[in-house]
Amino acid sequence: MPPVQLAPDVVAFYTEQSAFTDPGDLTPLYAGLPRDPAQLARVARDLMIHRGEGGTFGHTVARQRLHDDAETRYLDDILRLVVERNDAPLSHRREPGDRFVGVCRDFSLLHCSLLRHFGVPARLRSGFAAYFGENGFHCDHVVTEYWDPERGWLFAGAQLTEPLVADAWSIDFDPMDVPRDRFLVAGKAWRAVRAGEADPGTFGLHPPEDGPLNGEWFVAGNVRLDLAALNKVETLLWDVWGTETEAGQDLVDPVRELYDEVAPVVGDEVRFTAARELFAGREGLRTPRTVLSLAPYNGPREVTLR
Repeated sequence: MPPVQLAPDVVAFYTEQSAFTDPGDLTPLYAGLPRDPAQLARVARDLMIHRGEGGTFGHTVARQRLHDDAETRYLDDILRLVVERNDAPLSHRREPGDRFVGVCRDFSLLHCSLLRHFGVPARLRSGFAAYFGENGFHCDHVVTEYWDPERGWLFAGAQLTEPLVADAWSIDFDPMDVPRDRFLVAGKAWRAVRAGEADPGTFGLHPPEDGPLNGEWFVAGNVRLDLAALNKVETLLWDVWGTETEAGQDLVDPVRELYDEVAPVVGDEVRFTAARELFAGREGLRTPRTVLSLAPYNGPREVTLR
């Protein structure tokens, strides 16, 4: 038995697809796939390649795909690109040139969609991985959190189920059970930074010597993204709204105090009702219909969500 029985309303919420994970009219593509979470993680892995993995696979990613694929917010649109490039069943491992070119969020989005389809409660979690390198930096990352009926909520890194990738990063743990001290959810990272237990400069997209995409403001932004994902609004990682601060800018105290309130709700243990109420009730946290997308390659633009 799991340490705590999952409440029926939580089960219902996290087994229903969101606007972002719903395969829509491509749902028939899921027919015949395995139901095992680990096998589904490998299905997701074998349909995608990360923007930064070309060298690992000995493949040169086409410029247009490098720039445009990961701007695809919705799973049905991702699947359309996959089957346009190769119309084999989803269980068929694609060659790198036939894959969707995404980021960590996309592996997790597809894995989450597959799990929900087969009745496994699943959600995306935004936070920071300590396993991409050995320099003490915690890299911006997204994993799937799924419910195991015997062990409770577990983190899964579908991206790491490819041996080439696991070997490249010297991964020494089960990708279907990522240790919670190796992947820190954003709320946990925020509390460590605020308590003076962690250097904010060690959290972000890259270390301080490589630019401003790290620090307290970045951790706060990930708390906002994680709260949204826990409410099944699984946006792109560069979609910004509400309390978002410009890169490298200091936060003002009212914003710090807001995230001090949010962080304990979205830690390793998620207070489901409180997370739902915070997201619905705070304008600075709730995702509006139109967001500003700071696309890494294509530049900023306003996007109206479905």
